[in-house]
Amino acid sequence: MLKSLFAALAVTTALGFPAAAMAKPVTFTTTLKDYGGNGAYLAFYVTDKSGAYAGSLWMAGGKSKYYKHLANWYQATGGDRAQINGITGASVGSGRTLEVTLDLKDALFDAGYTLHVDASVEDRRDSPDDVKVPLTSAGAGTPVKGRRYVSTFTYGM
Repeated sequence: MLKSLFAALAVTTALGFPAAAMAKPVTFTTTLKDYGGNGAYLAFYVTDKSGAYAGSLWMAGGKSKYYKHLANWYQATGGDRAQINGITGASVGSGRTLEVTLDLKDALFDAGYTLHVDASVEDRRDSPDDVKVPLTSAGAGTPVKGRRYVSTFTYGM
């Protein structure tokens, strides 16, 4: 519960939307392929319609020395750990599912924002933009296949 509170606060602050904007709980469900290796680090972040970094939503994996392997997130943030303060969880094991529910501003949906999931596994190739999906109301509940480590990703409202 406390992580959800921190996540909501971080998302609100990082994305800089007016306090009057409405928010709704959105659940990200990320199922990894059974690749047989160590747990994956995952960075969930958003870009605006011009492709500019808009904010971090969640980080799976707690050792900051591995964040540089989440290449696109790292490049967008300069590896700034302040971007993920309070919104970090454990890495995700091979074949496992991560389910995270966050309060996201309504203004993120149907406005040209894109959700990105970078993935990295120790001793394996990194996978920037393993998932890249526009945040739309119509896309909620629609499974998206990942490029390397993510088997399926969905978001539900």
